[in-house]
Amino acid sequence: MAKITILGSGGFGMSLAVMLNRIGHKVTVWSAFQKELDNIKADGEHKSKLPGVKIPESIELNADISCVTGSDIVLLGIPSPYVRDVVRKASPFITEEMVVVNTSKGLENGTHKLISDVIREEVKKSPIVILSGPSHAEEVALGIPTTVVAASEDMEAAAYIQDTMSSNVFRIYINSDVVGCEIGGALKNIIAVCAGICDGLNYGDNTKAALMTRGITEIGRLGVALGASASTFAGLTGIGDLIVTCTSMHSRNRRAGILIGQGVSPEEAVKLVGTVEGYNCCKVALELANKVGVSMPITEQLNNVLFNKGNVKEALGKLMSRPKKCETEEII
Repeated sequence: MAKITILGSGGFGMSLAVMLNRIGHKVTVWSAFQKELDNIKADGEHKSKLPGVKIPESIELNADISCVTGSDIVLLGIPSPYVRDVVRKASPFITEEMVVVNTSKGLENGTHKLISDVIREEVKKSPIVILSGPSHAEEVALGIPTTVVAASEDMEAAAYIQDTMSSNVFRIYINSDVVGCEIGGALKNIIAVCAGICDGLNYGDNTKAALMTRGITEIGRLGVALGASASTFAGLTGIGDLIVTCTSMHSRNRRAGILIGQGVSPEEAVKLVGTVEGYNCCKVALELANKVGVSMPITEQLNNVLFNKGNVKEALGKLMSRPKKCETEEII
């Protein structure tokens, strides 16, 4: 049995809490929002994030971040824009013996840094593991078979997470390609917003298949430019995560895209859906791509729609009318 503290009481953090509690670990969930924790205790479930999923009383809910003290694993289940602030607050209680596991998917606004790099700046010595892959919170909480990747530069730490968090319905592979796993996990949200827009426009399967295929190409192109392995993007944190996020109504990114395709403004769509990591990541990813000289036409067109009042049909027209190319000239 491990002592695991999860920072963040959102859907994915709580789903992992339920799953880890089910296999016998001592789990504490921290949130900055005492009222949310009180509601979970009173209702026995997280009604807004995981309706119908029982939250066992044996999971401790705590609004004091010092609850991290003495943990074996500190797991981050918070949106990427808030990672630095939360980790900074938790850092006085994090020791080098603890393994820090990040599930947030995104890039830091302003610095363009991977979330693992953000964590490393705040926690100097602890091993850091990225947990990523096709894993909707709603399904993890219900014990639906799920497979993810634990990526780390410290393969002993990755293997420890694999051994500690795996179960008969939650299979974990390990990978040393942190850059590839993080880029795949972050940028698939951009493509998922686009997939939702296509659905909102009532376009068909052909369009979405093309979008996903060309989407993983430009994700891989940026990842390889940053030092990732091309093969990572054919795996769970690449095409696997892209498939689940582009096709499921569990995906907030897709749901926001559907609203945008139906004529709702991007700002209002995000407000209606909640956290939409693809919205947060799009501009940062395009800035990073321009910085390293990588072409990302889908990301560029979505950025224009989200932040420059671009027309969604015109954006698709621009993508379809780009100069003719040989598909294999851009191998990832």
